Order: sequence, then structure tokens, then C-alpha cells
Amino acid sequence: MLFHVEMTVNLPHDMAPAQADQLKAREKEIAQGLQRDGVWRHLWRIAGRYANVSIFDVTDNAALHDTLMTLPLFPYMDIVVRPLCRHGSSIREDDR
Repeated sequence: MLFHVEMTVNLPHDMAPAQADQLKAREKEIAQGLQRDGVWRHLWRIAGRYANVSIFDVTDNAALHDTLMTLPLFPYMDIVVRPLCRHGSSIREDDR
């Protein structure tokens, strides 16, 4: 099942830079692993914001929730999730 997920990161202003850098490094490592595994299909930065738009491919809502909770920045994110389905006018045979 595909999900459109918009994530906006709101790190506390008083967070130590070293702690923020460590969180970001762990986030990158996990995100790249999920991409290699085909779970995090697409990842785009939203220009001018500390935010992204992503497409996740997981079995269901619970799997998406569990995946998002593994992200080190999860406690600092505002997340908007939209389930996706194939459009009848799409010329693609699959969703890739």
C-alpha cells in the first residue's frame, strides 16, 4: 500500500548542535536503509523548509506507523499522511 507522507521537522531551538547532528546522522542512515529495502520509495525535500514529501510502500497503516516511529527525528516531526491508490487515467502498469 502506498502512502504520501509529508514530514516537517521542528527541532527545539535549545537543542545542542552536537545532539542535533547525531540525530540527523542516524536519521539519514535509517532513511537510506529503508530506501534500499524499497519501503521508502521516494524522498523529496520541500524547498525553503526543513520538511520533505515521501512515498512509502508498506502493507498497511500500522506498518507505516511502526516504520515512522523508528525514525530518530520522529519525536520532533509534524506528519501528514495520505493513503494513495492507482488513478484510473494512469498510463503506468505499476506504481513505480
